[in-house]
Amino acid sequence: MKDTVISVGILGATGYTGLELVKRLRRHRHVRIVFAHSDSHAGARLCDVLPCEFDIPLVSADNAPFSAADVVFSCLPHGASAALVCRALETGCRVVDLSADFRLRDPQTYARWYGHPHPAPDLLGQAVYGLPERYRHAIVDARLVANPGCYPTSVILGLLPLIEADALADTVIIADSKSGVSGAGRKPSQTTHFVEVNENLSPYNVGHAHRHVPEMEQEINAVHHAGYRVLFTPHLLPISRGMLSTLYVRLKPHAQSVNWQHAYATRYAGEPFVRVLPAGHVSTIAHAAHTNFAVLSLHSVAELTDRLLIVSCIDNLVKGASGQAIQNMNLMFGLDECEGLQ
Repeated sequence: MKDTVISVGILGATGYTGLELVKRLRRHRHVRIVFAHSDSHAGARLCDVLPCEFDIPLVSADNAPFSAADVVFSCLPHGASAALVCRALETGCRVVDLSADFRLRDPQTYARWYGHPHPAPDLLGQAVYGLPERYRHAIVDARLVANPGCYPTSVILGLLPLIEADALADTVIIADSKSGVSGAGRKPSQTTHFVEVNENLSPYNVGHAHRHVPEMEQEINAVHHAGYRVLFTPHLLPISRGMLSTLYVRLKPHAQSVNWQHAYATRYAGEPFVRVLPAGHVSTIAHAAHTNFAVLSLHSVAELTDRLLIVSCIDNLVKGASGQAIQNMNLMFGLDECEGLQ
């Protein structure tokens, strides 16, 4: 594979995830960027638009040379992504879509949570959910990979060993998550202005209202159809990047005597981008910031033997977006999974 060169196109290159992709792909030994797209800045160079060193011309969607690319990354918002994903697939490209357009398998669920009909329901059946720790073998052969959301990545990886072991006594899982402001994207809003965010901690979409909830529930119920529900409250942290999810679960009687520290370490032993901290250590955002790692820690409560807490930390722009997208691309093209990510 040392001589492999993959031609890459990037849709939405001027957003946070687009720029993160460019940064990491430029140091990837097997990648050549053949186009970077931005309709609003077409004709300019990336370094003219953003404070970066990348002298890459930006092209409109109409002028994007899809046929020159082996794989296209779409960093466009949900709804806008699907049409260009379809165009890329029609020209023979493989696609990693970082939007939410192909994560949900049911078009009616998508319509209910995103407020409009699914723009390309015929493609849902061929999209593979891009969580390597769960779907690695399917990703290898996929034409279309739906890159997971950042919150779902942190929550699903934190829960997966417990779900696989059918260890939960309660079908309601509590997930308390906190994210840096970059998770809201580059487009400004009142709630993401500096004055609103600084020296503040703001919950939003409290309970069962965030669009990532059906994604979480879809994936944990795909392991065991137990009707799991996620009681999820995200919070906006006054930091640029990083994500921490604390998960609260109740264990079945047979699972209360399991050494879950050992079980998690064993489950993720072969995973290049999941770290389980030793007993007594607590995962923090600093453990994962600017890396493609998910860093987990487990915490029992002596007085409540049926309870377990998991802290799961990622960088929302890397393992929660662009890094995981590159990890998926590496799998799709038979490369070292870690290439460009360490």
